[in-house]
Amino acid sequence: MTTTAVTSFNDQGFESFLESRNEPEWLVETRRTAWKQFNQLPWPSQRDEEWMRTDIRMFQLDKFAIPTGNPGNFEIGPGQLSHGVDVGGSSVALNGTPIHSQLDDALASKGVIFGSLAELAKQHPQIVRKFLLQKALSSDIDRFAALHAALWSSGTLLYVPRNVVVDKPLHSYNILGDGGVDFGHHLVILEEGAEATLLSESSSQSESATGLHCGGIELIVGDRANLRFVNLQDWSQKVWHFAHQKALVGRDANLQWTIGALGSRLAKVNQHVALVGERANCQVNGVMFTEGKQHLSYHTLQHHISPDCTSDFLYKSALQDQSRTVWRGMIKVDQPAQKTDGYQRNDNLLLSRTARADSIPGLEIEADDVRCTHGSTSGRVDEELIFYAQCRGYTRREAVRMIVAGFFQQVFDRITIERVRAALGASIARRVREYE
Repeated sequence: MTTTAVTSFNDQGFESFLESRNEPEWLVETRRTAWKQFNQLPWPSQRDEEWMRTDIRMFQLDKFAIPTGNPGNFEIGPGQLSHGVDVGGSSVALNGTPIHSQLDDALASKGVIFGSLAELAKQHPQIVRKFLLQKALSSDIDRFAALHAALWSSGTLLYVPRNVVVDKPLHSYNILGDGGVDFGHHLVILEEGAEATLLSESSSQSESATGLHCGGIELIVGDRANLRFVNLQDWSQKVWHFAHQKALVGRDANLQWTIGALGSRLAKVNQHVALVGERANCQVNGVMFTEGKQHLSYHTLQHHISPDCTSDFLYKSALQDQSRTVWRGMIKVDQPAQKTDGYQRNDNLLLSRTARADSIPGLEIEADDVRCTHGSTSGRVDEELIFYAQCRGYTRREAVRMIVAGFFQQVFDRITIERVRAALGASIARRVREYE
């Protein structure tokens, strides 16, 4: 439960939101600029190429409200990713309001900063002002980006100084109550030679909870830095989910980004990785499981800006009932990015005759010395495999669960954290019903 005042998405509500924040002037002006852009930009429509397969006509912003206030008393259990894991710090937010942050003293003594972005923006303006919506994302991408930039209220800041290694995973947890609104923003900054692992998850307090999430993620990976970022989205099937996510990867740096997309009524996510330094490397792993009438749309861009960089994107989706996924991937190689090695693949497993998967890989190459490949597959479960398992005593549902687990195994094998593999596998397994 929360004790929260609600305001409408209008000028008066925006001013009330600002009054409740008590933020520095530079941040207030940034919000005002974004709010002006929000009022000037139109909502995306199916006339736009990027949105032609995603219908948001049922989305009505005025059914929600801007939350202003403080959380009341409530109980929140451990997240799926952090359960049984020795974490070095944690940050929790409910309905867009930060409620808890903690960081081990040993890490803090090394200069590591971790916790609520809303609170740390006031304590460390020299860091946040330099990077927040400045290096990776901006407020003018579309109307959702402007709305987020104007109203973000929760989220996490992780800053790791030069050559500091964070040897324990850090955990960020965002929860939505019924009717809740979350504009969470994650800002991760690793200076040169730093290393860290961040486990970020989002969920609803109940399976029937409605809500709106309009979020942003910015990952700044400095030269020779190494970041492992896990993002598990497990909203209820009544949550609208919109997000812009972007990473900048520096020279000789490494990024492993794992996404689990399981919840929401409708999700439209743009994920962009820019390889800005020579010999930068990124690996992106995506797991999507849909049911009911869910619609999940993920657009990915692996942008090669500098030479000798490597990118590897692997997205796998399993769909049942009348659900639908849209994956649109692009490898973009600028002219200076010679010796590029780019790969993208999307595989879809259809568990019903009424499910649909749209897969649109693409290449945009301006350099002349590159190796770029892409592929996509879609198909139904082989009945012979089900029959084979049933002959050995498994029920049909158990057989399908094993087949689905095997389908995702290629992604699971890439994940170095055992707890993450187990959490994703368990979340998917409990959703699988009998194959039609």
